[in-house]
Amino acid sequence: MRFLMFSSFFLLVMTLMNIYIWRRFFKVILHNRARGLVSVPIILMLGDLFFILDIATGIIPDSPALYMMTSSFVGITFMLFVVAIIYDLPITVSGRVPFDQSRRRVLKMIFDVTMLIAAASYLLRGFSQGIKFPEVNQVRVKVKDFPFERFNLVQLSDIHVGRTIKRDFVEKLVSQTNQLNPDLVVITGDLVDLPVSQIEYDLYPLKDLRAPAYFILGNHEYFHGPGEAIGYVRQLGIIPLLNNHVMIGKGNKQFNLVGLNDVIGASTGLFPPDAAKAYSKVDQNKPCIVLAHQPRMINELDEYRCDLMLSGHTHGGQIFPFGLLIMTAQPYIAGLHRHARGRQIFVSRGAGYWGPPLRFLAPSEISQVIIQPA
Repeated sequence: MRFLMFSSFFLLVMTLMNIYIWRRFFKVILHNRARGLVSVPIILMLGDLFFILDIATGIIPDSPALYMMTSSFVGITFMLFVVAIIYDLPITVSGRVPFDQSRRRVLKMIFDVTMLIAAASYLLRGFSQGIKFPEVNQVRVKVKDFPFERFNLVQLSDIHVGRTIKRDFVEKLVSQTNQLNPDLVVITGDLVDLPVSQIEYDLYPLKDLRAPAYFILGNHEYFHGPGEAIGYVRQLGIIPLLNNHVMIGKGNKQFNLVGLNDVIGASTGLFPPDAAKAYSKVDQNKPCIVLAHQPRMINELDEYRCDLMLSGHTHGGQIFPFGLLIMTAQPYIAGLHRHARGRQIFVSRGAGYWGPPLRFLAPSEISQVIIQPA
């Protein structure tokens, strides 16, 4: 029932977006010539429909190219909607201001051409960034009383192995990670975008990670069977941290690594987050590095020590300005931030993408977090 309501709302919003794109952008900018383009919003709406139906039923055959095409329609709709708003505002305002008509026509023509070029550039840049392999983003963090002079941690987040992100991507990701010679690897959720039984072959290269590796649940694991994901990463030699902690290091050189289940578990009833359980055996006299998929979990740790939280989920907004909407639900979108009481949080933009293979002003990344004593 909840998914039906979401699907209906999604389709309604996408339909209204496409109508707005047609009426306030194509029709205004191209006048009578726009009749030939009436098929564009119709095709986009059909693509949006197939995308949401596929999420619900798997209606699209196992074809990465076909899935990439239909999911792209969703991204194109959003991006053209942004362009249409930017175009519509000055056109609407200028139409109400007294102005010489001949000069108005010249200025509008210049503005029209500029916006068409901007729209094309926006889309092309989005696709080029979306399909580009993630680059290493190195960030240095100082943590009070940290026992190591330089601890090299690699965070892999939001890989989304599924319809279009396959084994070759995972193999390259593992190879790049190993080249960084990390002391520790953490996978902070949204590893899978299909049931694990369908993508075991694609996930298998993760067994070649040379450093000790830990995994936490993201919201997409709950969509496709969290139990299966947990079981399979264990087979690959990766340790799930399910509301649990481990001590990293030996003797006097140790810190806590705490893993929290995703907040969506509270609503599904499966693997809910439980900070009290996770911290039940934590030595809070020693530094605590916390893994939590969604950045908003930092607000749930007021009673516990958290020197640094590593999160993902947001994709850095994936397609600007979508990140502005994400800010209504998450306190941070990307990068390193100082939170209340001296806590720090780093939010990875993620290595993969969800839905359309598009990114704009939010490039994917392999996050190399160098932790040093403050």
